[in-house]
Amino acid sequence: MELLLSSAIGMMTAAGIYLILRRRSFAVVLGTTMLSYAINLFLFSTGRLVINQPPILQEGVTSYTDPIPQALVLTAIVISFGMTAVTVMMALGAFLEGGDDRVDMPRADREPGVSRGDAGEGR
Repeated sequence: MELLLSSAIGMMTAAGIYLILRRRSFAVVLGTTMLSYAINLFLFSTGRLVINQPPILQEGVTSYTDPIPQALVLTAIVISFGMTAVTVMMALGAFLEGGDDRVDMPRADREPGVSRGDAGEGR
């Protein structure tokens, strides 16, 4: 079970980093979301993988699971949802302003011999 979970976390992290390094803003948004899912799984796995154990103390129960990672994951889900919304709004604003969703510099900034008037408004 631990091998399956750790390999899933590793593959989700690798896919998230790959998507973050892409040149399109939509892929960057998907990459940050994938990376936050991998972090949530990692936080959840820090509380030991136990089955059929209550997260709170009750009478007659001798062992229980740690509730702190569950609370951390719940908080991280809310934070990642908010950050995804902010990132989507920033990507949408960049798309509406620039006309495409590429994450790179304008042509006038990339090529030193091109002036801003010759660059075609940075496209």
